[in-house]
Amino acid sequence: MNYMANIKIYSTPTCPWCKKAKAYLDEKGIAYTSVDVSSDDVAQKEMIEKSGQMGVPVIDIDGKIVIGFDKKKIDEILGLK
Repeated sequence: MNYMANIKIYSTPTCPWCKKAKAYLDEKGIAYTSVDVSSDDVAQKEMIEKSGQMGVPVIDIDGKIVIGFDKKKIDEILGLK
């Protein structure tokens, strides 16, 4: 399936849940942009403004914010089963 959602994952290189979220989307063949908030201050500020969170991952799916690796919520937003 080809999902045209605009997905951005705010993450850090050492975050295990970030890796799980990316692996899950890779497994589903869903494209996303990964942003390393440990080295990108602008992205970090953007993430905090969108989510109110300092922790990662924060996943932005077409403006809908998912805090952490919440597979059920990701599936729900993308219409996956």
